[in-house]
Amino acid sequence: MKLRKLEELLQQLDGFERPKVLLEQYVTSPHVAACMLHTAEESFGDLEGKVVADLGMGCGALAIGAVLQGAGVCFGFEIDPDAISIAKQNLEETEVEVEVIQDDVEAGLGFRWEKRVDTVLMNPPFGTKKNKGADLTFLQEGLRMATGAVYSLHKTSTRQHVLSKAKQWGVEAQVVAELRYDLPATYRFHKKQSVDIEVDFIRFSFKK
Repeated sequence: MKLRKLEELLQQLDGFERPKVLLEQYVTSPHVAACMLHTAEESFGDLEGKVVADLGMGCGALAIGAVLQGAGVCFGFEIDPDAISIAKQNLEETEVEVEVIQDDVEAGLGFRWEKRVDTVLMNPPFGTKKNKGADLTFLQEGLRMATGAVYSLHKTSTRQHVLSKAKQWGVEAQVVAELRYDLPATYRFHKKQSVDIEVDFIRFSFKK
């Protein structure tokens, strides 16, 4: 599917009705999600026919987009029942099948998911609200699950730390793109209408 068409489809999805600050709930913009998904498939062939997992699926943009890009099976993991409700509504409206699983990624998903999927996608919490390091916790869980690659977003300001952790874990990390994440005012403490955050789109894979 062409990038523009994918982005148009993702623009139709509903977002959070009452986002929860402690879960750092922000909608992955259709443009960012489409770029991630299009790159994962067109540049690396990591979606079509693959078993895919979306960790912290939120309202389902990455999971739905993965299926639209040809994923064979897709699992979406999310802790928040309100987000799951919206995700299921989006799945119904797009007529896309994703197996939605309510679970806590930060607490660990258990041995039964170890090396059980080909590709992991995620836009993890950046760890800015009382959950420092949450993005790396999500990343470690993704690396435990995947046999192929993990695609994740991380603040550009943390790049060296993230890359050093990947090296420490024996994982190859490639900064595929630098994106500007347009973060709209979502919570009461936000003073500006929107803020551009510099974000790295990183592909993590296993050394051969």
